Amino acid sequence: MHSDTMFIAIAGNPNAGKTTAFNKYTGARQHVGNYPGITVEKKEGQTMLHGKQISLIDLPGTYSLTAYSLEEVVARKVLAEEKPGAVLNVLNAGVLERNLYLTVQLLEMGMPVAIALNMMDEARNQGLQINAVRLAELIGVPVVSTVARTGEGLETALEAAVTLAMQPTRPAPLVISYGQDVDEALLAMTPIIEEHQFLTTHYPARWIALKYLEHDEDILRQGLAANKEISDLLSAKVSTCAKHLEATLRTYPEAVIADYRYGYIASLLRQGVIADTRNQQNRIAYSDKMDRVLTHQIFGPLLMLGVLYAMYFITFKLGEYPAEWLGVAFEWLRGVADAALPEGPFKSLLLSGIIDGVGGVLGFVPLIMIMFLLIAMLEDSGYMARVAYMMDRVFRFFGLHGASVMPFIISGGIAGGCAVPGIMAARTLRSPRKRLATILTAPFMTCGAKLPVFLLFVGIFFEKNQTLVMFMLSLTGWAVALLTARLLRSSLIKGEATPFVMELPPYRLPTLSGVVIHTWERIWEYMRKAGTVILAISVLLWAGMTYPGISDEAAATFTSKRTAIEATMPEGDARKDALFAVSAEEASAALRASAAGRIGTFLEPITAPAGFDWKTNIALIAGIAAKEVVISTLGTAYSLGEVDPEENTTLADRIRNDSNWTKANAVALLLFTLLYSPCLVTLVVIKQETGSWRWSAFSFFFNLGLAFLVAVAANQILLLAAR
Repeated sequence: MHSDTMFIAIAGNPNAGKTTAFNKYTGARQHVGNYPGITVEKKEGQTMLHGKQISLIDLPGTYSLTAYSLEEVVARKVLAEEKPGAVLNVLNAGVLERNLYLTVQLLEMGMPVAIALNMMDEARNQGLQINAVRLAELIGVPVVSTVARTGEGLETALEAAVTLAMQPTRPAPLVISYGQDVDEALLAMTPIIEEHQFLTTHYPARWIALKYLEHDEDILRQGLAANKEISDLLSAKVSTCAKHLEATLRTYPEAVIADYRYGYIASLLRQGVIADTRNQQNRIAYSDKMDRVLTHQIFGPLLMLGVLYAMYFITFKLGEYPAEWLGVAFEWLRGVADAALPEGPFKSLLLSGIIDGVGGVLGFVPLIMIMFLLIAMLEDSGYMARVAYMMDRVFRFFGLHGASVMPFIISGGIAGGCAVPGIMAARTLRSPRKRLATILTAPFMTCGAKLPVFLLFVGIFFEKNQTLVMFMLSLTGWAVALLTARLLRSSLIKGEATPFVMELPPYRLPTLSGVVIHTWERIWEYMRKAGTVILAISVLLWAGMTYPGISDEAAATFTSKRTAIEATMPEGDARKDALFAVSAEEASAALRASAAGRIGTFLEPITAPAGFDWKTNIALIAGIAAKEVVISTLGTAYSLGEVDPEENTTLADRIRNDSNWTKANAVALLLFTLLYSPCLVTLVVIKQETGSWRWSAFSFFFNLGLAFLVAVAANQILLLAAR
């Protein structure tokens, strides 16, 4: 427990409503970060109960406390080392048997546990009657019926957890019989552990013995570090038990332990805990009926594509006018600043570096907010899990796994995600090779950072077919990711296939609060990034596109041209146009002479086959830091080249009026942005998840080369077709 604040951990399976309960308890009084040294998300928050402050931590969703995944290791470490006063274990009442598996492990660990029997409304709708009082009697811990999405029963459940936390002593660990062979091994190992106080600072002795029998890699590693001699002695006893089980029952300790745990759970549920009131004609739950259509072998994938297409259609239809209004607002702001400030570097920085740079990115907030809203609704409804289920067969053909689907979706498979959490989500894959292939191909998805680039250029060059083009870009990302995975799995990352098992949560009607919270979290992250990272990069790029500028000799040449025009031409439109042309030439020359302009110009002969000029080169280089910066860089570049003080046009208008842009090189840019190097943060996360900079370097250079080849091919083919 932390100081004078009571500390309660919230644990549960994925899709049990654990995070929904946490959000209901804490509301805005929460913060999200990462556990020290790793990238697993850490959510903490505070709530008040009867005038007492309660500190809550939302543990990563896990099915067990055996170290199969990093989330399970983290959850167990928090329970063992931070020692919460109690654990509020949130269970999905509709799949009680599977959810109680984690409960049993918590009790074996000696944790004070209060059970929140969640989703009771859905269980009743399925025809299930669950006797919470009877379950509490049998398992020996408080059990409270709850509906987290409406808040029903949550206060009572928290009260039960707090009452447990206030007890002076902790409960004795649960002891289950695992059959003669395993029980004998446990009886032999437990005294050795107790005698030498082997890891008992954090864990009960019998629980440590169980972990050795389950071959828990994390506990084995801790044991070797603590006392190699005792660890080897325990491993020898495990080996003896395992050999005996193999010889007599053709099984192994881990399987026996799992079987007996489920047997214990089944015996609980048979003793009047669950009554199924459904008749034989109505045994198929509502979710199962929907799945007959939505996950059908033929209709399911077609409906999935229809959902993706409809999402883009709705985004453009609803977001068109708000995005236009926001663009007008930024034009007005620029005009006000232009009129109020004197000429000089600060004015140039504010107008070109900040307003045109960052404003270009923020101008897409309405469209992206609508997209995030729709994605949140799909996630909260349970449909995303069905997408993973349907795609498993396809993914297997390309050497991946059904569990790879969710990392792809999180990375932006249905647009608007982020490769960073997508790559982290690949931890759920137990096959190291499939996990690596997923990590390396997830960045091809349409992440939220790429969306501003797509929305800008699709809106300019494909105004009548915006939905279709965005839809095709998403499909292209999937296709390239799968083909690349097939290439990697047949060359650099070969390996055997592993089975795919996934829980399909019941369909739920998304709640307004849940959708709003999830949408706001994403859009706030987008705006925060625009106001910090992108702002900083925009200022640096403004400096890079401003200095050192043209030489004194070149400046004198342009001054001479203007002087000559003023001396030889009478007042009028012709003279004004001539002076404007000289000023435009000077602005373009100054931009080319800047540090960034010189780099872009140097690369122009290389990128010319893809149709990229020196301004585009600068933007794409900057986009390696963060893809949104492509827009802010173009905004700054075009703004610095603007010489008419009365013409405050949007970036879209400037690109539309630039004769260097065609549909061919616009398509090339869209494809290049979709496929080229992951952003810097993603490259760092790839290193963290793979343990090697080698794979980050591979991702950078392979994606860059592939993107360039695709962009060149697209540009050249479209140019030939246009002749």
